[in-house]
Amino acid sequence: MAEKLTSAANEAVKTAVRVRDSARFRREHGLFFLEGARLCADAVHSGCTPVQVFYTPQALERYAGYLSAVLPAARRACEITAPVAAKLTDTKTPQGVFGVFEIPPHTGETEPSSGAYLALENIQDPGNLGAICRTAEALGVRGVVMSGCCDRYNPKAQRAAMGSLLRLNLIAAEDLTALLERCAARGFKTYASVPDAQAVKVTQADFSGDVLTVIGNEGSGITPQVQDVCTRRITIPMGGRAESLNANSAAAILIWEMMRGRVG
Repeated sequence: MAEKLTSAANEAVKTAVRVRDSARFRREHGLFFLEGARLCADAVHSGCTPVQVFYTPQALERYAGYLSAVLPAARRACEITAPVAAKLTDTKTPQGVFGVFEIPPHTGETEPSSGAYLALENIQDPGNLGAICRTAEALGVRGVVMSGCCDRYNPKAQRAAMGSLLRLNLIAAEDLTALLERCAARGFKTYASVPDAQAVKVTQADFSGDVLTVIGNEGSGITPQVQDVCTRRITIPMGGRAESLNANSAAAILIWEMMRGRVG
């Protein structure tokens, strides 16, 4: 029989809130927080271990299919009251399902091997990070290099990614310029995406073979050092009055152009 929690001051609830709100706490304790029945089920299906799962009686009835995968895998499962759910949620329309999971050990590549990859430099908005990775997974990108980006386990990033951040081949790069130079030496085309009409139009770029396309920070774009080591600069041609696209929209166009000859 499930344990019942009625107090938002319970230590397990307070710990879950710290995991939700603090990137430092997540790193130090190797934990991350998810909200939503489908996201928690996706995490279990992706091999993540739920340390603690919280759910309301209404959620147990409404999301029985998802919870049938989550609850048996949980080390501890607690039925919670509405006030406890209100303490745990950071969404406008909560489902009443919350989970604290172990951050899995990295088992993917440490550098791009072959195929089409994306590199994200200094992406700081969790929603952008998640949405870009969701698009990358949907269109079949081989892997995503992340350099100087916000925490991938931020709950907003996880919600925007809809599980993609738990499934994608993610590569952490402390020195993106060095990684790009090594990739170029192995025959990769390395492209810096920039808002510059003098750059090669993305519709005319050659994305065949091994390619690594860099997308930069939402406000300042790609750093000059990274631009300098890329083999070519590419741009999205703009015909309207808007001066630029937001990072998520620009990334979607760039990923589509990079992958359209490889899918379908």
